[in-house]
Amino acid sequence: MKRQLLLVMAFALFVVFSAKGQRVAVKNNLLYDALLTPNVSVEVALGEKFTLDTQLGANYFFYTTNSISPAYTTKKWSHWLLQPEVRYWTCDVFNGWFFGFHLHGGQMNVGGVNIPLFILQNKNGMMKNHRYEGYFFGGGISAGYQLPISDRFNMELSLGLGYARLVYDKFKCATCGEREGQGAADYLGPTKSTLSLVYLF
Repeated sequence: MKRQLLLVMAFALFVVFSAKGQRVAVKNNLLYDALLTPNVSVEVALGEKFTLDTQLGANYFFYTTNSISPAYTTKKWSHWLLQPEVRYWTCDVFNGWFFGFHLHGGQMNVGGVNIPLFILQNKNGMMKNHRYEGYFFGGGISAGYQLPISDRFNMELSLGLGYARLVYDKFKCATCGEREGQGAADYLGPTKSTLSLVYLF
């Protein structure tokens, strides 16, 4: 079984790296870095007009529960996110305009944060008074542009809009652990935003 799995993986790598016009890019989204979310993306050309981009970001910083500590904050935004996207390029892959369809999913532990315009169940803005721990999934569409800046480096700008379903346990306040119940919410709005430095192999 182990040998068969290795053969399948080797064949898949051979197909990927021997495809005509095949290129691979590794990217870092500077906007996510500014939000203290380490991230990496790998994008693989599937032909002359299509690529598959997969982005992974995670923010698992620790927050103190000591209210007299100078590091104490009522805001908490821990999460991880996986976001694969199929892109169609109007010119060549990794050059110019593209349009994409993405899926996303991940886990979250959020407290003291208010997103008033996009969470449909947050009409009165009360979500910021609680902590929510759970998972999310959804998808959306995007458009963007890659600008070559050297033989190996590009800059990418993109924006995506879409939907996410959030399923969570609700806690009494932003930092405490007293559970009040379960719930779900629907999000409509921006689901992807990039200002990325791209390295091409």
